[in-house]
Amino acid sequence: MLRAVLLIRVVPVAAAIMLSAAALATAERPSGAARLPDLVQEVPSELEITATGPPTRPVYRLGFRSAVSNIGRGPLVISGRRASADVATMTADQVVERDGAPQGVVSDVGRLRYVVSPDHRHWHLLGFDRYQLRRVGQPVAATVDDRKTGFCLGDRYPVLNRRLRAAVPKPTYTSRCGLGDPELTGIQEGISVGYGDDYAATLEGQYLRLTGLASGRYVLVHDVNADRRLHELHYDNNAASLLIKLRWRKHQPRVRVLRVCPETARCDRHIG
Repeated sequence: MLRAVLLIRVVPVAAAIMLSAAALATAERPSGAARLPDLVQEVPSELEITATGPPTRPVYRLGFRSAVSNIGRGPLVISGRRASADVATMTADQVVERDGAPQGVVSDVGRLRYVVSPDHRHWHLLGFDRYQLRRVGQPVAATVDDRKTGFCLGDRYPVLNRRLRAAVPKPTYTSRCGLGDPELTGIQEGISVGYGDDYAATLEGQYLRLTGLASGRYVLVHDVNADRRLHELHYDNNAASLLIKLRWRKHQPRVRVLRVCPETARCDRHIG
């Protein structure tokens, strides 16, 4: 299949890659001794349009960078296990650090699967982050959902913000999630406090299909831990969105960012 990268790129909005002060201010001490993470969904950024398939019938996609950071009291730790290599997926448990006590475990918060893709071969946590393109003013059925195969979690970049309660230590989760080892029966991955996990627009699954959509306004939503199976300090900063305008010119799509909305999936709220 031909993959052609078009010379179409949306200039990223600076605010889309910054953590908001309000999000960082929510890292309050929880009740009890559990040191829970607090996952913050960054606004989609670095939008670009690509085309796949034959030149006579290209399929256009909207690609984007996604990023999730942890500003909580403890790391997000995912421990995967399976009885044998004959079982297709690992059960994912969440390991929770506790003050002055042994670690706790939240059982069965998801699944990990070994994914083979042109740009990676390792163990993915399924459904960690969800992407959706929803047309403004249309029913739920008028949406495009992602087909992302999962996420290899890690400390990919430091979160530089004075509101973090402690100095950011050296990264802990730097493995490549069992790269090239589909026979593993156990694995651990996660995101330390003060770090984030990000994915470039060019990676597998970092896009939503544009072909077949009508011109108009759409909301691009990124939502981490959408099913709330992972235990966190707060959930009100788990979604972020963009309001965009899609136009077709000479059978090719153009996208323009109209609004940047951290901490909400409803970037279309209160518009005319």
